[in-house]
Amino acid sequence: MLQPGDIIWLRGELGAGKTTLAQGIARGLGVNEPVLSPTFTLIREHRGRLPFFHADAYRLEGAEQAADLGLQDYFERGGVFAIEWAEHIADALPEERLDVLLEGGMDEHRRITLTAYGERYAQRLNQLEETLASAGFRDNG
Repeated sequence: MLQPGDIIWLRGELGAGKTTLAQGIARGLGVNEPVLSPTFTLIREHRGRLPFFHADAYRLEGAEQAADLGLQDYFERGGVFAIEWAEHIADALPEERLDVLLEGGMDEHRRITLTAYGERYAQRLNQLEETLASAGFRDNG
């Protein structure tokens, strides 16, 4: 369901599964190469049916540091951009996005909360909810 230009914020504590989710997103986009954490490289680029950009802002503080990464150039390249710890550089990012909050760790049940910011993401979230409902998944609150 992801489209060119989509931006996904991956939020959650350490060990919540942000990188694992990014790997799943990449697989859904047809990326065949390993998708590793970009903690030290900050942004990794992968080729699939759409370009997939995976970033980690954990070590960044604010819009000024984020500007050095050339984020706007990535956003304009028509791929899907998933960013872990996006809240660290929120001022440098577009307000419209899909926010994915992961809660729980390896020994717990995980809870995933999706929040759409902007009409394109609200439509995409509605489409996802319809698809999940037709497959028998339900919202556990």
